[in-house]
Amino acid sequence: MNRDNRFFPAPPVVRHLDRDLNIRDDLIGRLLPQARQVVIRRRQAFRERRQARRERYERVQVDGDMLSYHPDEAWRVGVFVSSQPITPDRNYFEVDIIDSGLLSTIAIGLVPLNYRLDHQPGWGVDSVGYHADDGKLYKANGQGRAFGPKGFVGDRLGCGIKFDEEGTQGRPASTVSAFFTHNGKELGTVQVPLPAEGLFPAVGMHSEGEVVRLLLEVEWCQEDDSLMMIDSCEEEWSRLHDVRVNGAILEYTGQGKSIVDVGLAQARYPLTPTHHYFEIEIVDPGENCYIAIGLTRKDYPKHRHPGWNKGSIAYHADDGKIFVGSGVGDAFGPRCHTGDIMGCGIIFPRDYNLDSEGESDKSSPDDPQGQPKKKEPQNQLEELVDMYGGHDSSSDSDSEDDEWFQHDEENGIQVQVFFTRNGKCLGRRDVRIPKGGFFPTVGMLSSEEKVRVDLRPLTG
Repeated sequence: MNRDNRFFPAPPVVRHLDRDLNIRDDLIGRLLPQARQVVIRRRQAFRERRQARRERYERVQVDGDMLSYHPDEAWRVGVFVSSQPITPDRNYFEVDIIDSGLLSTIAIGLVPLNYRLDHQPGWGVDSVGYHADDGKLYKANGQGRAFGPKGFVGDRLGCGIKFDEEGTQGRPASTVSAFFTHNGKELGTVQVPLPAEGLFPAVGMHSEGEVVRLLLEVEWCQEDDSLMMIDSCEEEWSRLHDVRVNGAILEYTGQGKSIVDVGLAQARYPLTPTHHYFEIEIVDPGENCYIAIGLTRKDYPKHRHPGWNKGSIAYHADDGKIFVGSGVGDAFGPRCHTGDIMGCGIIFPRDYNLDSEGESDKSSPDDPQGQPKKKEPQNQLEELVDMYGGHDSSSDSDSEDDEWFQHDEENGIQVQVFFTRNGKCLGRRDVRIPKGGFFPTVGMLSSEEKVRVDLRPLTG
C-alpha cells in the first residue's frame, strides 16, 4: 500500500540523510573543478618528471642508482649522461666503484648536450674526464695527462664545477673551473668551455664486469686551506710574479708560452737553523708540470726559474733534475706528479750565524772551487734556456748575474742543500749561501699549475 508523503512525512532520520546527501552533492559540485585541476596538475608534473628522467645511455644497464657495463658485439664504450646539467645549486656528483671489472676503464666527467655515447668523457669536444684505469685527466683529447691516483674497488670519484661570480652577473661565463676528487680529496681544477645548454654529468665504462653507484644528490664542501695552514698566507711572500695566493695554495697566472713567462714566488724570510726546511704538494700539474722548488738569493730575477741563474738551486718536477745556477740540469731524482710532496732544506754548520754571515757570504751556489763546466742541454726546455739565457725584453739577467758573480762568488759560508720527495731524501749539494741568506722559492711555467705550500713543516 502506497503512502502519500503529504500526509505521512518521512521520519527524522531519513530527512537528515537527505539533507546530508544534498550537502555532499553541493560540495562535490563546487569542489569537483578544483579537484580536477589538482589531478591535471599532478599528471602534468608526473609527465614532466618522466621526461626529465630520460637520461641518455648506451651499452650501460641502469638499475636505480647502479650503472653496469653492457657491451654490444663491437665492445664499444658505454656512456651514461644525466638528464640535468650541472648548476650552481647542484654543482657536484660522485660515483662509487662497486666492481672495477677486467680493466677498470671507468671514467667520470662532464659532457655537452648530445655528446656521443661511444666516447669516454674527455675524449670528445667540450668534454673533460678523469679516468680510473690510468689516473689521467682527458680534456677534449684522446691523450691524457697525469692527474691523480688510479681508481679501484671501494674508491669514490667526484666531479663538479666551481661557478665564479662572472656567471652570476647577468651574463653566462664562457669557461668554468671543473674539479675532480678522489675519496673526498680534491685533485685539481681545469678550465673548460661552458656551452649554452650547460655541462652534464657523465660516466663511461669499457670492460666487462664494471659496476658503479651514481650519486647525483651529494654536496661538495671544500676545505678551507687558510684555516688549515695559517703560516702560508700572502704576508709570507715578499715577491709574487704571475702567481696568485689562495690560502696555502699558489696558482700560476702567467701565459705559459715561453721561458720568460715564469711565475715566481719568493718567501719573505730566508731559511735559518730554526726554520731550515719547507715543502710543496703538487695539487695540479697543469699542462706540463713545469714546477720547481728551490732556494734563491734575495734579488733573484723574477722571470727565471729557480736554479737557472746564479745564486739559486732547485729541483724540477717535470724532469727530476737539479739545477744549480745553470739552465742545464743534472739527473737527480724521479719526476713528480699530482699528490707528490717535494721538499727543500739546508744543513747549516753548527756555528752558523746569519748576522755575521751577512757581511761576507754572498756567493753563487755553483761549484765552490770555481765556475762549473758547461753542460749539454738534454731537452727542448733546456735548449731554449741555454740558447737565450736571460736576454729578453724585460731585463738582462745575465749581466746582473755576471756582476753579482764577479763580486761575490769567492765569499759565503758553505752549506749543504738537500731535497726530498714524499719524505725520502734524494740527495745533497754543497753550495755557498748568498749574502742575506737563501729564500724559499717556487717556480711555475705552464697553465693551471697549483701547489700547496708549507713553509714551516719542521722547526729546530
